[in-house]
Amino acid sequence: MFEPSAPAALQVLPLPRAEIAYAPGFLPPEQADGLFDALKRTVPWQQPELFIHGRHVLTPRLCCWMGDPGAVYRYSNTRFQPEPWTAAVLALKSTVEAASGAVFNSVLLNFYRDGRDAMGWHSDDEPELGPQPVIASVSLGGVRRFLLRPASGGKSSGIALAHGSLLLMRGDTQNHYRHSLPRTAKPVDGRINLTFRKIRAPKHPV
Repeated sequence: MFEPSAPAALQVLPLPRAEIAYAPGFLPPEQADGLFDALKRTVPWQQPELFIHGRHVLTPRLCCWMGDPGAVYRYSNTRFQPEPWTAAVLALKSTVEAASGAVFNSVLLNFYRDGRDAMGWHSDDEPELGPQPVIASVSLGGVRRFLLRPASGGKSSGIALAHGSLLLMRGDTQNHYRHSLPRTAKPVDGRINLTFRKIRAPKHPV
């Protein structure tokens, strides 16, 4: 199991109708470095094709959906079957669960190879996540700016997610906010992000 360098102090971000906390030094630098290198080499990265606004597009980043058997995830009209847990990701899951007080059965890994790779505005509000999901996000590698804005519209606010950091979103955050990781023209190292989730079994299995 990975050991946080502190216990990591979670800083509450003051956004109305949201529960968001951030720990910039959740993993010690040497562990974060080793984990980044291991994931880059061993994760079965894919670049899925999604159906968005009536057309097929390649995801602008590399991805891997990993989790317990049956933790099926649906996104943009695409159904993702989980890859088996790797030892490194399973160990990190245990550490994140201890810090968050939540239990997870799946994780979405995204590899942003450079500043051209990005994530558009969205909420993690798929039905299988439940009405108030807990999303635990670990960032490794290059520092990228994570943006949040009200789902009803308005000004966005941002935070630079540090190497080895943990961001927790829970409560009504996904109901009231959207988030994104925009492209940047600035030189930036590759970044791997892991968002741990709990997929609920469907009421009517497909």
